Amino acid sequence: MRLVEVRHLTKAFARPRGWLRRPDETTVVDDVSFDIDEGETLGLVGESGSGKTTTGRCILRLIEPTSGEVRFKGEDVRAFAPARLRAARREMQIVFQDPYSSLNPRMRVDAIVAEPLVIHGIGDRSGREARVAELLQLVGLEPSMARRYPRDFSGGQRQRIAIARALALNPSFLIADEPVSSLDMTVQAQVMQLLMDLRQRLKLTCLFIAHDLRLVETVCTRLAVMYRGRIVEMGPTAAVFGSAKHAYTQALLSAIPVPDPTAKHTRITFEEASVNRTAPLRLMGENHWAAV
Repeated sequence: MRLVEVRHLTKAFARPRGWLRRPDETTVVDDVSFDIDEGETLGLVGESGSGKTTTGRCILRLIEPTSGEVRFKGEDVRAFAPARLRAARREMQIVFQDPYSSLNPRMRVDAIVAEPLVIHGIGDRSGREARVAELLQLVGLEPSMARRYPRDFSGGQRQRIAIARALALNPSFLIADEPVSSLDMTVQAQVMQLLMDLRQRLKLTCLFIAHDLRLVETVCTRLAVMYRGRIVEMGPTAAVFGSAKHAYTQALLSAIPVPDPTAKHTRITFEEASVNRTAPLRLMGENHWAAV
């Protein structure tokens, strides 16, 4: 069953040009289409500025798309009235990139994690306290930590708190927007393992946004590569890693460090002039598409 359907999604931002001059428009997401099946984890990868985060936020209508269609469980998200969108947010949640700025430093952890429950009027005070304790245990933190402030925690612990908050309403769809990019390597592995465990335990459908291909290889069943606002390659993760077709994907894969220092490794330089940016996606193999 398809849980999320994105069709021809576009987002353009106006850029001021000064007095008496019409603003320029910069297209950040350009005609993006993909589906995510129930229980699947789709990786959305590309360098900074490629439009990954904007795509994720457009899906949830944290920012409004310029055009295109987003469907969740068959319903048109862009057509939701405010009350319906509010209700839909119980099923669609996001973990933001930076745990240092996504948590309110003036709120204690119990208030941060319980905030979605308060906003949606779920449970009484004792019920919310019990739910917060359950969520903290779920993400590997002690319930006794609930009375502390974010400043008392490390980056990895803060991201666990952010994950607990995102799971408070039992969502079926979770967007993880570069959730470990600001953490050191050891902590990255711990948080990634937590996300993988939670995905299986809670049967979550996920959109995992990242610029590091190493992270998505073991987490994602399928992969979509974005370059300058467009998807240039998409397919099963093993197929994309094993036989990348687009020059940009090949360059990204060649940049992954090789653990064996004696192994022969050739770094591929991407030449933008060598590709047609407006080329449509073409079928390269079983469910493997590339704009070549």
